[in-house]
Amino acid sequence: MTTISAPGPAGLAAAEPALAPLDGATEEGRCCVPSGTSAMSAGRAEELAKQFKAIADPNRLRLVSLISASAANEACVCDLTEPLDLGQPTVSHHLKILVDAGILHREKRGVWAYYSIVPGSLDSLAGVLTEAR
Repeated sequence: MTTISAPGPAGLAAAEPALAPLDGATEEGRCCVPSGTSAMSAGRAEELAKQFKAIADPNRLRLVSLISASAANEACVCDLTEPLDLGQPTVSHHLKILVDAGILHREKRGVWAYYSIVPGSLDSLAGVLTEAR
């Protein structure tokens, strides 16, 4: 093993072990070896951040849970106010954020709006969290 001498007390040289190259790499190239996988693009990071931020709110997370647990995997806004103990305008605001983030789909039927989970949206978020690095 190579040692590097550095001046110690009273001008005496103190020996410290040098770092050994990893996998035969040179000391200069050790930190600059590409991983072989491409990094996430800025656009994809923005999209994911918006989705994670949307479901990070406890009320919105409960809305997603209520909708996905409903019999037809959809729910009317009128059915979502009571379980959350929130007013219709507040629930509608939370639902709009989830729609804008691409997590929920909104379908207008007469005077009511029905919400359903966008197929694959939650799987996509879960996949980001479980990707092997």
